[in-house]
Amino acid sequence: MHARVVRFTDVSPERIAQIAERVEEQGGPPPGVDSTGMQLLVDESQGTAIFVGFFEDEDKMNDASAVFEQMDASDTPGTRASVDLCEVKVEREA
Repeated sequence: MHARVVRFTDVSPERIAQIAERVEEQGGPPPGVDSTGMQLLVDESQGTAIFVGFFEDEDKMNDASAVFEQMDASDTPGTRASVDLCEVKVEREA
């Protein structure tokens, strides 16, 4: 499994609410993104967010990255501060 981890700054609660609503309406990832899931973590006190998109393999992650890089800034939670393309080495849920 692979994960695309993006950190955003300048994040507002209103913007997160808009994104949450859009995600619920769409019911899945954007066209061209073959993802197994995602998480959006928000720290309102710092105005930051972390998006984690999960992918079956590195190729699907890289294909999705090309789509995400073309997204308009208004479609993101805030200002993109960093992007990490990772292989998931350990995963555990209680």
